[in-house]
Amino acid sequence: MIIRQYSKTAAGRTAETGRWSAEKWRSEAERRRELRKLTQPLVRDARRAVAVARKDDPERKTAAVHRAERELRTAKRRVPNSLLWLATKTVAGVGVAGYVGLPYVPDRVWLWSAVAVAAAVVAGLAWLAVSVARFEAPEPGLEPTQEESEILARLQPEHWTEHAPGRGLDGTVTGRPELTASGIAVQVRLDGKWTPGKLDDAMGNIRALLGCRTALRMEIRAGERGGWAVLTLRTRLAADGARMDWAPTAVGIGLDTVTGEPVEIPLDNRLTVAGASGSGKSWSSRPHMAAAHRAGHLVFVDGKGEEATVWEKVCRVAVEPEEIRTAVAEVHAEMNRRKADMKRRGISVWDGPQLTLFVDEGRVILALKDKKLTQQLIDISALGRSRGVVLWWATQYPVTSGDAPGIHAQIAANTDSRFALRVKNLTHAQVALDDDADYGPHLIEASKKMRGHGYLGGHGPRLIRTWTMTDAMVKSLPAKHWTEAPAEVPADSPAATERPGLRLVKDGDFLLAPPAVSVPAPRPVAPAEGTDAKVLEALSLLRPPVRQKDIVVTSGLPKGTVSKAVKRLVDAGQLVRHDDGTVSVPGATEATA
Repeated sequence: MIIRQYSKTAAGRTAETGRWSAEKWRSEAERRRELRKLTQPLVRDARRAVAVARKDDPERKTAAVHRAERELRTAKRRVPNSLLWLATKTVAGVGVAGYVGLPYVPDRVWLWSAVAVAAAVVAGLAWLAVSVARFEAPEPGLEPTQEESEILARLQPEHWTEHAPGRGLDGTVTGRPELTASGIAVQVRLDGKWTPGKLDDAMGNIRALLGCRTALRMEIRAGERGGWAVLTLRTRLAADGARMDWAPTAVGIGLDTVTGEPVEIPLDNRLTVAGASGSGKSWSSRPHMAAAHRAGHLVFVDGKGEEATVWEKVCRVAVEPEEIRTAVAEVHAEMNRRKADMKRRGISVWDGPQLTLFVDEGRVILALKDKKLTQQLIDISALGRSRGVVLWWATQYPVTSGDAPGIHAQIAANTDSRFALRVKNLTHAQVALDDDADYGPHLIEASKKMRGHGYLGGHGPRLIRTWTMTDAMVKSLPAKHWTEAPAEVPADSPAATERPGLRLVKDGDFLLAPPAVSVPAPRPVAPAEGTDAKVLEALSLLRPPVRQKDIVVTSGLPKGTVSKAVKRLVDAGQLVRHDDGTVSVPGATEATA
């Protein structure tokens, strides 16, 4: 009984020792494997440095050669042996020592040596059995790429402190870098006069020290404590493994590539989208257009025409100049109609469905040089939001000045949200994102895999990957073509009270009296706004007929502004221009005569 209990205890202790040994072996082997990945690139760098130094000084007389060779030896010492190779060398060393020393061992010691060897063999077999039985595959983690392995090695504090002074970065020390789902992050200690801002200015020196490619995005921000900064290299994106196909349940315009969370833009925000040719501007806008179409009405003005072919059976589109003028004029009239309706109902914000006017490639629209069209678009951008009419503007050329601007300055000033994909240069970035131009949309890599990636103003310097919406997905949307609401006929208008002719039906059909003459209802005139309202107000204070220079004096407006306002009011029928050049309100001259 005692022997059986002892055997059971010994077996349990042996199994526990075997498990502990197996776990230690695995952890140590993994540690050495990871450390080798980090240090081997340093050996390659040191070997290249030695080759360059020896090429410059074949006779090896200068200090540069000796320094390079010394750094190579140091780099080699930092590369640990694999655990299997270490065990092999240990066994070989013990074997050589035994072969040389055992002949000098007394015969009495051989018995105990045999017992020790037998015990070691049994323990090894027990450990092997337990490790095989208990082995579990490690959990899948982030495997660094070749590029990431080299950057991680160069971010190690030992390598950084050794090479930083040569790059003008002495006084900075890195912590241990960490590989995350959105790239490599490392804490940097700032000594002396270093600040996060100065470290950001030295980004070129850091890029040279790490040997990373120019297109790799690098971010530097202040740490959680003073004297520290956080250096982030976007070697990968959190949205890389996500499924980016659009679906009716998709939220927002896409995913934040750092956090992996959806990013939303309110549908009632006036929006500008900027992106160079090939950046994916048109189809990146599709998810947001689909949301506006499903929530209300969408009018798509396509200056180029290609994208409109996909949307023409889904919503109202306008491509040709006359179609564009008609569509914008009807949206502008709808905006004014809603204003009158809101005033009649006593509300300050439109409570019906939203009407979204999306202009793609605004440079083509502005190139029409149609002042009336441009003014209507400016009015919609400035006045339409509270009336449920919202303007979205997209352009490849985000410039507000020159002969062919991509967006009008007044439309840009009325923007609530700004989304910028890859743009050509810093000037375009400053117009596209305004105060957030330092996000760097002009630094986005011009490659196919980066199409549809952009920055949202105010969201932070984190790339957003937009949902992918194919032509078939667009065509699957419910068809809904907006048209201007018909003008309401007042109940007391002549058209509504028209009486039919009086007829006598007796032994025949005789017309006793003709029908009442139908007087057409007067065309409703949109209420004047802005400078037009000021001109009308000045006219009400003057005795008609009035000269334009009197309006200038009374209203305080510039002469050119008054002239343009008077022309608009005359064209709209709100003023009458006489032969002598004076103007008056219709009927005012007769009333005062």
